This record gives sequence, structure tokens and C-alpha cells, in this order.
Amino acid sequence: MSEPELHRNTGLDLVRATEAAAMAAARWMGLGYRQEAELAASQAMSDTLAAIDLDGRIVICEGGRLRLRSALPGGERVGSGRGVPVDVVVDAIDGRRLLARGRPGAVAVAAVAPQGTMWAASAAIYMEKIVVNRVVAPALVPECITAPAAWTIGLIARAKGKAIRDLVIFVLERPRHADLITEIRAAGARVMLADDGDISGAVLASLPDGPVDALMGAGGAAEGVMAACAVKALGGGMLARLAPQSVDERMAVVEAGLDLRRTMMCDDLVRSNQIFFVATGITDGLLLDGVHFEGARATTNSLILRSETRTRRMIVAEHLLEPETP
Repeated sequence: MSEPELHRNTGLDLVRATEAAAMAAARWMGLGYRQEAELAASQAMSDTLAAIDLDGRIVICEGGRLRLRSALPGGERVGSGRGVPVDVVVDAIDGRRLLARGRPGAVAVAAVAPQGTMWAASAAIYMEKIVVNRVVAPALVPECITAPAAWTIGLIARAKGKAIRDLVIFVLERPRHADLITEIRAAGARVMLADDGDISGAVLASLPDGPVDALMGAGGAAEGVMAACAVKALGGGMLARLAPQSVDERMAVVEAGLDLRRTMMCDDLVRSNQIFFVATGITDGLLLDGVHFEGARATTNSLILRSETRTRRMIVAEHLLEPETP
């Protein structure tokens, strides 16, 4: 049976939600309050989604990893209830640590695909990921996820026709990545370390003209599904494998019947080609400019991707702000 058709303007509707989240989050930049920023941004996103003609359900969220309260928990119904039934993944603030510290690169993200097409395993919290762009994607093989980093880096260099020393690999700066970082440097490639925000890192790695040649390392499973939506829409390649970071997580994954040895690709994480991915910058970064306030107006910078047509749109919008209640 064929999938119901998502309207071609779904991305333009969805971006209103990320714009609202970004503007709400930006007010908390540099103040150090991650929970308050999350609640403000997720509530703004939830309120905006409620006015959009979507019959959506959030299929996977970060709650188990971050332990932050959110207005958009997993399983939540979103949208007006009218329109095509869809799976939804959202992150009102990808890069909460960045936002709290006033650093570059925080974004608000949302993606949709037809109902039942997104991978959703609530027991999974972390997964290993490798992301490359469409030039490298045909050469990316499942063995890369277990191979030494130097082998995969060599494969990427050959596919791109670049010297290894000219490659830039995006890696989250975490203790668990100490050996990976050492391997990448020993291979001769350069490392772009990030405090947070591996969704943005995945998009940067999958852009045909981006500043990053690949993303490598373990990050959130929810972010992995969101990243897969963007990577697939850009024609890039992605490998993912569950990577429990604690005994409790490993037990939960095993009890849920998930295969720790399985290597997943984009088509495993989101099976449809009807994907819309949107992101709006919160703080200035390599991917998007952040929110800028000027008196009664705010400016936002957003990205809209549509997988079916491989369309990439960049939007700069000016918003008239509601006056604050005295």
C-alpha cells in the first residue's frame, strides 16, 4: 500500500515551530539555565505545532539521557489532528550546553515522515554514528562502523579525492571519545571538537559543500534519528549501531530485543523518502546564524530539507515580537 502524500509545503509549516523554539531559547543564551531554556523552547514549539495541520506523534525523545522536563515528551501527540498521520522527531534545543554557556552552534530541530516509518526504540539512549556526504555515501560500507578509524578515514579521502591531512572530522568532546580522537589524529586527519550538538554536526558532514568531511563517534539515539532524516534528504550516507554507555542501558536494550551488533543505515532509521527536516539557528554557528533581537523585531535563519525532491532551502525571516506584559 502506498504512503499518503505529505503536502509539499509541510516544511514551510514546520519551520514556524523551530523559529518559535529558537526565539524562546535565545532569550536564555549565556544565562546558565538549561532546564528553564528547555521548558521555554519546547513549550513554544508545542504551541506552534498545535496550530499546524498535522496528525503527529513524537516517536523518540532524549528524556532518558538528559533527564530534563520538556513540553514535548516521547509519545506526545502533536499538531491539530488534521492532515496526514506522521511520525515526528523534535529537539527544541540541540546544544543545550552551548546555549547555557553562550557558545556558537545551538539550533532548534524538527522532522516528519509518514506514520510508522521512523525507527523508534525508547530503550536505546546512545548509538555510534558515522556520517558522510553524497560523494562518499556509495563507498560507505557497514564494516566502517567496526573498522579502525584510520581505515574509514582512508576510504573517505579516496572517495573525495583529498589528502588525509585535509580532512576534518567532527567529534563530540567526551571522555568516551579519547581513543577515537587519538586514532583520527594519528591517521593524519584534523578533528573538529564540539561541546554539544551532533545533529548540526551530522548536517555539516552531509552537506555537499560543508566544512566537515565526516562525523564520527557515539551520541544520542534520538539525535541519530533526526540526523538520519537530514542525511537522507541531502543524499548523504550514515551508519549507526547501538552503543549503551551503562550496564542499565545495556540491560534495557537487550530486554527490548534490540540487536547490539546490527549496523543500521539511513533507510533503517527512516524508511520513507517523504521526509521534511527543518532547523533554525539559536546561537550563531557554522550551520546557521542565530536569533538576533533588534527592538521590537527578531531575525531568524533556518534550513528546510525535503528528501523527495532533494530541495535545500535557506530562509532568513524577520518577526514582529509581541510586546511584553508590564
